[in-house]
Amino acid sequence: MLTTTNGMMFVLSSPSGVGKTTLAKKIEKNNSNFIISVSHTTRKPRPGEINGKDYHFVGEKDFDLLIKGNHFFEYARIFDNYYGTVKEPVLKLLSAGKDVIFDIDWQGTQQLKKIESLPLVTFFVLPPNIEILKKRLLNRHKEQEKLIKERMNKFNEEISHWKEYNYVVINDDLETCYSKILEIIMNEKKGINQTQNIDEIAKKVGKLIK
Repeated sequence: MLTTTNGMMFVLSSPSGVGKTTLAKKIEKNNSNFIISVSHTTRKPRPGEINGKDYHFVGEKDFDLLIKGNHFFEYARIFDNYYGTVKEPVLKLLSAGKDVIFDIDWQGTQQLKKIESLPLVTFFVLPPNIEILKKRLLNRHKEQEKLIKERMNKFNEEISHWKEYNYVVINDDLETCYSKILEIIMNEKKGINQTQNIDEIAKKVGKLIK
């Protein structure tokens, strides 16, 4: 990717519970030039979530109006709710030289990749193993067995899209994973691409979906 004085866009995707949201927030908190893109969603807020900070919480009618008005860069239906990225605030941040972090799934990433003019670099985050992923989901969704089962059932489908991303990283240790992502980002901003061992990643994915 060419070096640019304008901002760049960095996508973090992963199956539910792997930690992409935590990583995105850590990048934003520790690096003043990075801003998380706040998605619109039709789902209800979770305890502690703030409208306009975590998500823009809207009804399906308002979301549909945004679709019809072509206001989204990308949108997708995920676990019975819609999520989408509105264009205008992202373009303003990029033109101001800010780097924008996206916490979105593979469906949204596919849509962003089709827009050739966007300065986009994509990351897919893997869990170290299935046991740790289940533990993370149990901690997040206590006493919601149906929801946890639903997330796990989607795991193989979501992870199958890893080859569509520029980089694949493993969130075994949060600090190590964060440092690796930040190193790649800083190199990309200089126009430097890093190579990854695709065969090694494929073996890791194979173990996860057994």
